[in-house]
Parts: sequence; structure tokens; C-alpha cells
Amino acid sequence: MKYGLNIRQGGALDFVSLGALVHRLDPGIIPFRKATECQIHVSGGEFNVAANLADCFCLQTGVASAMVDYPIGDLIAERVRAMGVKPFYKRFKHDGVNGPNMAAVYSDRGQGVRAPVVFYNRCNEAAAQLKPGDFNWQEIFAGGVRWFHSGGIFAALSPTTAEVIIEAMQAAKAAGAVVSFDLNYRAKLWNISGGHDRAVAILDRIVKNVDVLVGNEEDLQLGLGIPGPEVAAKSKLDPSAFIGMIDKVIKKHPQVKIVATTLREVHATNRHGWGAVAWIDGQTYMTPTCELDVLDRVGGGDGYASGFFYGLLTGESPEEAVKLGWAHGALLTTFPGDTTMATVDQVKAFAKGGSARIQR
Repeated sequence: MKYGLNIRQGGALDFVSLGALVHRLDPGIIPFRKATECQIHVSGGEFNVAANLADCFCLQTGVASAMVDYPIGDLIAERVRAMGVKPFYKRFKHDGVNGPNMAAVYSDRGQGVRAPVVFYNRCNEAAAQLKPGDFNWQEIFAGGVRWFHSGGIFAALSPTTAEVIIEAMQAAKAAGAVVSFDLNYRAKLWNISGGHDRAVAILDRIVKNVDVLVGNEEDLQLGLGIPGPEVAAKSKLDPSAFIGMIDKVIKKHPQVKIVATTLREVHATNRHGWGAVAWIDGQTYMTPTCELDVLDRVGGGDGYASGFFYGLLTGESPEEAVKLGWAHGALLTTFPGDTTMATVDQVKAFAKGGSARIQR
């Protein structure tokens, strides 16, 4: 028992996530209304963590998701393979006209005083059609699984997706896995999926199965229906508001052993202050802060979660695990796209206070 968790020492899979796979169209610094070309990034809040843990940290990971048999699905499946993630798909046929579809996210990067803009096309999304019974969890976990993860974006997609999460979490618990959940509260998604009251009711049922919770004070307030902190934060890098809510979270969900989040102060689109904090089994751990020159901010939070989970899975000290997450999340903002291009050595060097001096 470490960190208040009983983490299995071995298993065929170190980590499995459940969520929607999406493709993000990125015109760079050009706004979409003037764009003439785009890069395509494969993403998904839950997938990103599995991809980072496989590609950067060399763990054995898998993702359970919907997959549509058409060219966009083929593109996404190829990127999943390229990141070293084992897929477990519920397959859907595309009718050639209406779908079902793999969701599209549109996101320019902004520049300077101009903020990034994100919008979606999740019409007739295959992942929203997932329901309990679509995955054979006993078969997926048969060789042993150490950690299971899902998130609030997938939970918000339809009346059935939250039920799939709960089914999977209960199966993961039975298989001896640690269970984590990123609240990732997105008002746009919940507003078309029953509103805030439904969100709180659904997320409450999910979090009853959770050991490790990821979310900032806004996620905790909106997602869990917990009153705001009594102490106002002096800045976005001040963890006092987050720490002030932990007692309320644990009172509502006493089985939760870890609550973690990033701290980000946006000075301009390409200049952020960056820190992280985690409450681990009764103790609070905070990283240093640094200034980031941001190329692409999307995925930074997932970068933190994956580095943090890696530290926990490999038995690092709580302080070191939080710093590994902070370092990996920082490095991820220097790459285009939502998933990592860092190496584990780069992450460890930055976590130890490494610099940007040229490496020869």
C-alpha cells in the first residue's frame, strides 16, 4: 500500500482508458474563417493519457473506444497504432452519407493577445452510441490490468456513455486495478446532455468508483456540485482555492485517495505560468512554477496526468510523481498536437530542473 493505493506490481496491461477518439483539425495560427489548410491530430482526453504513457514512458497501454469503418476511422486507427496503444474497438459501419462518424474538433492556436478558439462537430458520433455490454471487460482485463482511466467528456456524450464508464470501472476494480477519472467539465457538452443537474448526478455515481480524481477547483464545483472554496486564490498559480476544497471532496467521496490538478496562469496565448498540485492520501504536494512558451496548449492537462500516473505506477515518491507530471505537461505544450513527442529522459531532466541549453 503506497499513496493510499494498492497498485498491482504486474499485469499484461499497465493502463487502459475508455473514451471517444476524435480528430482535431488545426490550421495553426490562422483563424478557421481564413484557413486554407490544416494539420490533423488524433486526440481524445482519455486516449491522450494512454498514448503518452505508451510513447514517452514505454508502458503497456490500451484504449477502449468506438471505431467507424471509413477513411477517417482508418486514419485515427493508424495513429493509435503509431503511439503504441492496443485498441479494443466496438466497430460501426458508415452509411456513406450520415455516419455514424468519428467526432471532429476544430481548434486554431491563437497568437499573442488572440485566444485559441475550439468548436466541435460531434453529430451522430459513434462513441456516443456506446452502451453497456459493448466491451468484454473480463476478456480485456484477463491478463491483468494495473490502472483504469476515463473522463467527463466521454461521460457527457449520451445517456449511455456514463453507464459504460461505471460498468468498466466496476470490472476494473474486480480485476484489481486502480481507477482514475478526469472530471474535465465541459459546459457545452453537458448543456446538450441534460444540463448541470444531470451532470452532478451522473458524475456523483461515477466518482463513487474512483480512487484518483483529476480536476481543478472549477471542475470540482461544477462536476461534483461542491460549494466553492472559502479562501480565494491570489492568482491562478496559487493552490489555496484547490486545497480549500479537498475536505469537501473527501467528505462526499471518502474512498478517493488522490486529487490532482494543473495550475495555469495565461499571460498571453503563447506565454503561460505553469504549476501543479496534488493531494495524496492526506498530504499536499506542489511543484515549482515555470514560464512556458506555448506552441499548442491542447493536451497539456492530459500530459500532466500521464506523467503523474507514470510516477505512481513506477513507485516514485509523491513529490517526484507530481514533478514528473508537471514536467511532461510543460514539454507537451512545446509540440504540435494533443499527444507527446517527448522522451522519458527529457521529462526526468526537466523535472530535476533541466534547462533549454542545446543538447550535443
